Amino acid sequence: MKKTLLASALIGLFASNAAIANEETDKLRQVIAEQQKVLESLERRLDETDQKLNATADQVEVKAEGGMFANTSIGGYGELHYNNYEDSDAKIDFHRFVLFFGHEFSDTVRFFSEFELEHSIAGEGKSGEVELEQAYVEVDINEATSSKVGLFLIPVGIINETHEPPTFYGVERNGVEKNIIPATWWEAGVAVNFKPAPGLSIDGAATSGLEVGDDFKIRSGRQKVAKANAENLAYTGRIKYTAITGLELAATLQYQTDITQGGSNFEAPIDTADATLLEAHAIYQVNNFTVRALYARWDINGDEAKALGRDEQTGWYVEPSYKFSEKVGVFARYSEYDNNAGNSDSTAVESTSVGVNYYIHENVVLKADYEDLGGAADSTGFNLGFGYQF
Repeated sequence: MKKTLLASALIGLFASNAAIANEETDKLRQVIAEQQKVLESLERRLDETDQKLNATADQVEVKAEGGMFANTSIGGYGELHYNNYEDSDAKIDFHRFVLFFGHEFSDTVRFFSEFELEHSIAGEGKSGEVELEQAYVEVDINEATSSKVGLFLIPVGIINETHEPPTFYGVERNGVEKNIIPATWWEAGVAVNFKPAPGLSIDGAATSGLEVGDDFKIRSGRQKVAKANAENLAYTGRIKYTAITGLELAATLQYQTDITQGGSNFEAPIDTADATLLEAHAIYQVNNFTVRALYARWDINGDEAKALGRDEQTGWYVEPSYKFSEKVGVFARYSEYDNNAGNSDSTAVESTSVGVNYYIHENVVLKADYEDLGGAADSTGFNLGFGYQF
């Protein structure tokens, strides 16, 4: 009897231990299975990381080997205008759509171009134009000197070289730089830039020139390098000083041997009309306050220009502005320009403008301004605009 009881106890003990062992084995298997899932997940992540690293390495290798677009850049700007003046019908116009294309051939040789569509649509009977405003190659000769050849903007005035909408106040470009300088103004030729000291820059250029008609209006004399008459070239020099923080002082002098290009647009022989442009401007910024001032003057020789009173053509403006924040800036501008300054009549156009720029982004702006025109022009109106650059 005792042996039977002992045997039963041993069997129960072994069975209990076996059950405990089976339970622990099941738990261990479950843990191993979970660990296996974690390992598989880690393997997948490592594979994905390897793929990304390989793709990045391929991109770096392509760039290092000089891929097709590795050193090519694209930019541009555009502006939409609404104009409403009391003496004319209100107009809305996508005035400019511009694309920039640039490419660096090396650290010292680069290409830049500017391609523009004006007034949305171009073609026979349409208001717009398709224009190539810049296409040049620039070469660094040394640390202080560079040269460019091709089609480029004349180094004159404030907005001729920098005219993206977020960079200036007012929906339309001011009348002085538009009608006297005349911006935007580009020619073909060769130019040199020399920086003899920090903050001092000297530019010189020999280019194609203007060809005015029998009205001697400067703006209409732009040939835009479209099979341009090049019998008489133009020579331009500019000096610019920016060594003091917030200050820019600049002066430009241009001389053209005959602004009529031999009188090819005239019915009868005319005098040689050599012409000189003098322009000077100042920009001064202190914190959020900025003031711009500019003066420009053409002197044209020849009896024909003098008879029209267009042997002298002048203009000037002053423009204070203030930015209340990164979003909002306001301005006021007074300007006068006269394409008939050589006669004794009161032919100057006077303009007083006030307005606001609202920056959705530093490169995206909404504009509004009011303009009162006096003197030879008599009108009032307002302009609304939207512009961007990238």
